[in-house]
Amino acid sequence: MSGECTMAKLSVALAAAALVGLTAAAQAQTNPTANQIIKALQPTGTISGTTRGIRPVGAPPPAPAPIAAVPAALPATAAPGVSVAPQPASTPAPAPAPTQPAPTQAAKPPSVNLSVEFANGSAALTPAARRTLDQLGKALTSAELSNYRFRIAGHTDTVGTHAFNRTLSQRRADTVARYLESKFSIPAARLEAIGRGEQGLLVPTPPQTPEPRNRRVQITNLGT
Repeated sequence: MSGECTMAKLSVALAAAALVGLTAAAQAQTNPTANQIIKALQPTGTISGTTRGIRPVGAPPPAPAPIAAVPAALPATAAPGVSVAPQPASTPAPAPAPTQPAPTQAAKPPSVNLSVEFANGSAALTPAARRTLDQLGKALTSAELSNYRFRIAGHTDTVGTHAFNRTLSQRRADTVARYLESKFSIPAARLEAIGRGEQGLLVPTPPQTPEPRNRRVQITNLGT
């Protein structure tokens, strides 16, 4: 009987350990490191000051090669006593119209989604949220990203009213910005906080559906 109890306790312990391992793995997937955030937010093109975004600049197309003129036909050699009519010179083929370069399309600015845990129905940061934001702060103050500005967009799921979710997401985005400004001395001019509410769901769901993946903070590189 005691052996059965021991085996039962061991099974429970192993199941709990496996659950902890799965939870840790899930957190590792949803909470990227500072280096991963840097790679996600680094621009892949040239910053455009007019659009405040990131626009890759394509190299101009090569100039068309000049077309050689076709030489005039040489007159045939006539036999003695036979006259040969002069041959008209060949007209060179017209050069093709110059190719216009294709218009450059604006690339989608680099961004990263972070799972930032807040207290239920509030903008108070949890310890897990602070750990995530510490990684974000290290990334934004790195040599690779310190010259750029960023948008902090708060998102919610579809539980609650649209107005409440929009207000809550704005408060949470403001909280993230203030945390980064306070702890990492990031100038406020580099951060733009905005609340999206239910707009732009990462996982489309019906109304009043709790979905943790939609409760997120999206960081977007706005350029210099």
